[in-house]
Amino acid sequence: MSNEQKWPDVLWIVRHGESAGNVARDEAEAAGLPLIDIKTRDVDVPLSEMGEHQATALGNWFRKLPIDAQPTIVLASPYVRARETARRVLEAAGIDTEEITFLTDERLREREFGIFDRLTRVGIQDKYPDLAEARTALGKFYFRPPGGESWCDVILRLRSVIGSITRDYRRERVLVVSHQVVVNCFRYLLERMTEDEILAIDKAKEIANCSVTSYEFNPNLGRHGKLTLQLYNFCAPLEEAGAPITTKPDVPVAPK
Repeated sequence: MSNEQKWPDVLWIVRHGESAGNVARDEAEAAGLPLIDIKTRDVDVPLSEMGEHQATALGNWFRKLPIDAQPTIVLASPYVRARETARRVLEAAGIDTEEITFLTDERLREREFGIFDRLTRVGIQDKYPDLAEARTALGKFYFRPPGGESWCDVILRLRSVIGSITRDYRRERVLVVSHQVVVNCFRYLLERMTEDEILAIDKAKEIANCSVTSYEFNPNLGRHGKLTLQLYNFCAPLEEAGAPITTKPDVPVAPK
């Protein structure tokens, strides 16, 4: 049975640390402004100072794990905030990038927001009232802003990521560093949820920056074993290090 294992032994899915975009979005919303003041592309938004501290705290948590329980594969979104988080985590953990597989994968990128890019709730309602109404009617799982993506679009590209993981990284220990919606879309796929189930989880609590969602392989489930959820939105590494826990959504648009 063990020879047929297709999954990694462990899969950690981490949201990036707080970014400068998170801070700018929070300020714009608080001031009731229609537009978030970020000059760079969303791809290029860096970590905030707090986000750097969060990533280091998470890396210290990984450093405390036994060597044979630490990540052997790291897959990161190509967005700067995710790559910086991954790099700082590995540096603090004392994991040499030359000794592991460390790759960026565009399929792990943030959900694309199209014409809603950089708009707050106020901005969307003022500039595109018909689209705001359509989104409310259809729901964010299926609604796709012009030029952007729905949750279903993100799920479609994550299906191929999971295919790559099961093909290339079986029996490995895989760390994924990505974005808020991506974390929940992984849960939707790995736990075979319905739209209502994953949206209820999403509504209950925001995914914290640098929080950990993890799965471990259980050989006794199903015909060939399955990944089972061990941690969700786990923030203890930050709490232990005294790093602030932040949950702000990313820049491009107010509603996730």
